[in-house]
Amino acid sequence: MMRQYELVERVLNYDPKADEALLNRAYVYAMKAHGNQKRASGDPYFSHPLEVAAILTDLKLDDATIATALLHDVIEDTASTRAEIDQLFGPEIGSLVDGLTKIRRLDLVSKKAEQAENFRKLLIAISSDIRVLLVKLADRLHNMRTLEHVKPEARRRASEETFEIYAPLAGRMGMQALREELEDLAFRGLHPEIHKTVVDRLAQLRDRNKGLVDEIKRGLKEKLSESSVQADVLGREKKPHSIWRKMENRQISLEQLSDIYGFRVIVDNISDCYRVLGIIHTHWRAVPGRFKDYISTPKQNGYQSLHTTIVGPRHQRVELQIRTSEMNRIAEYGVAAHALYKDNIQVAASVNGAAKNGPADLTKDGPYAWLRHLVGSLLDGDNPEEFLEHTKLELFQDQVFCFTPKGRLIALPRGATPIDFAYAVHTDVGNGCVGANINGRHMPLTTELRNGDEVQILTSVSQTPPAAWERIAVTGKARSAIRRAARDALRRQYAELGRRLLVSAFAKIGHDHTDDKLRKSLSRLSQKTVDEVHAAVGRSELSVADVVRAVVPDAVLAQPSTKPRPRNRHERPGADEGWFNLSKVMSLKFRWPGSGDAAGRESKVGQGVPIRGMRNDVPVRFEDAGAVPGDRIVGVLMPGEGIRIFQIHSPRLKDFEHEDWIDVTWDIDPENPQRFPARILVTALNEPGTLAQIAQVIGEEDGNIDHLQMVSRTSDFTDMQVEVEVWDLEHLNRIIHGLQSRPVLSRVERLFE
Repeated sequence: MMRQYELVERVLNYDPKADEALLNRAYVYAMKAHGNQKRASGDPYFSHPLEVAAILTDLKLDDATIATALLHDVIEDTASTRAEIDQLFGPEIGSLVDGLTKIRRLDLVSKKAEQAENFRKLLIAISSDIRVLLVKLADRLHNMRTLEHVKPEARRRASEETFEIYAPLAGRMGMQALREELEDLAFRGLHPEIHKTVVDRLAQLRDRNKGLVDEIKRGLKEKLSESSVQADVLGREKKPHSIWRKMENRQISLEQLSDIYGFRVIVDNISDCYRVLGIIHTHWRAVPGRFKDYISTPKQNGYQSLHTTIVGPRHQRVELQIRTSEMNRIAEYGVAAHALYKDNIQVAASVNGAAKNGPADLTKDGPYAWLRHLVGSLLDGDNPEEFLEHTKLELFQDQVFCFTPKGRLIALPRGATPIDFAYAVHTDVGNGCVGANINGRHMPLTTELRNGDEVQILTSVSQTPPAAWERIAVTGKARSAIRRAARDALRRQYAELGRRLLVSAFAKIGHDHTDDKLRKSLSRLSQKTVDEVHAAVGRSELSVADVVRAVVPDAVLAQPSTKPRPRNRHERPGADEGWFNLSKVMSLKFRWPGSGDAAGRESKVGQGVPIRGMRNDVPVRFEDAGAVPGDRIVGVLMPGEGIRIFQIHSPRLKDFEHEDWIDVTWDIDPENPQRFPARILVTALNEPGTLAQIAQVIGEEDGNIDHLQMVSRTSDFTDMQVEVEVWDLEHLNRIIHGLQSRPVLSRVERLFE
């Protein structure tokens, strides 16, 4: 176990101005507080905080962080209190120790809801002071190094937590060496047999390739020396987990994996980095597609380097990283290599700016940009589960770097689309997105972005993001914003539907519907705003009759129907209570099934609810058989669903009482025509080319076959159902007449169910 003076000397070696008295007090206090406590290995418990402090001295952290490492378990495991720590060591260290105590109590591999909420607490704790995260990572590293001493269940949970949370966090903070060790230790904890197999096979390859690493290093140094470039060349074998991940991703064996050795070339300045790259590519063949320039475009955590892969000595693939000494320091220690952590940056203070304005300037903020952006997404998250899902996506995914037309750099997870790009620029840009130009060409919004793409987002003030975008988007910010916009749009639709229903109902009893009248009755309706009343009516959570009675208590309404209503899957509990004849109260237009205009049974009073077809979200839904503009349509008010639209001849209408019907009318925008689905039944002769003739007729008439199904088949005839997209009823009739004119078709008729 490290002695007190040894720890102090380690700190003074890199920070001569460190508070030696503070370190001595923290060492003695922690040792006495833990007393005779033992670890699972049997070692004195104090050996753990001491080793954590030693790990942090390797990162050259400040004296307050080292003291915090020594004290990080005293509140949780001893009789010490936060007040006592504040008094003896100051509120700064007290706050750090308290943050670590709260993190230790979190269970990050519990059931999903608890895990998500605990992860939110973790992010909030580390965002207040980055040193909390640095101590926690060192704490986790030492615990993983001694994992063999704990019970199997605890070993599994710690390994899962390390894989899912702490190793990715270390990577995002730029601490690559620490991340690699955490991943490898967790890999061994979760899959000990696989880990041992990889280690054993690596040992065999090492014997077979004895001297290869030295040979490659020597060859690189000779070529660089011949060009008068001063450089250090470091070579290493990759970690078992890194090798296993490559094998899994590429579905190959260890023998087939050629790039198991990594080399690093360290030079004095940036210009030498590019000189080295030129020398290496001149003397050895570069592997196509394996060059990346992270110097001109740094990673979000501040990482900079040139990456390339060559075919070197013995025809061995060699991965090379070329960087300066400063770049190497930042690559190894990440956020710990920056002086910023000493300034006690309050990441949470800039959450609002990050959430509203998108990611911070990556080159300016380095590793903090990602943490600030992540904590900012707490404001966007609708619930803990969504936050956890989105954060894990961002933790694990590699990145692509794209540019706005003005040159602003946007970092996104690999696989991101222009939709993600739009929301990364600004939430309003994402909500208004209608298209994208990528590198000057108009491209679909589903296009996967690549490194270096210049993306121009096209917007419209009238655009509302479709709910389907959520399945396309990759980033948590985009998904949350799309989901929120869809909910807002749905609420507005319900509110508009409810308003229309109330306007008609009040008109029937001779009253005007006004927001002021409704506002006076909010308490009786148990609603907070007029919009909430409208939305509740639209969702059938609040009946029109109840609202009318609340506003006009002496109003005479039609009595609920006493005729038994058919039981069906759409009926809600207690449906008889509060129901009334909508057709009478609203004086709506409707037509009895099977009746014609000459029947004289159509009311001419009132105006139908306008419907804009299949592109509407709920609360308006079309029956499966479909209706097209030109068809007479009827709406049925479904409690909790909104309006279901039926073609007037649909046999399904008989399942619903007429008082549930409301008249609806088409509201087609001539400047933005849309296709609508219709279903046709075709009986065709079993002759070669029959299907081709059907497709030819539909294609010549500008129709689009969406689905085709063989319903029944005999030796002479086949019945087929064809779902075809058309502009309107006239267009559909042209297609039907065209099909009927073909001799190979004996029957063509439209289906309504």
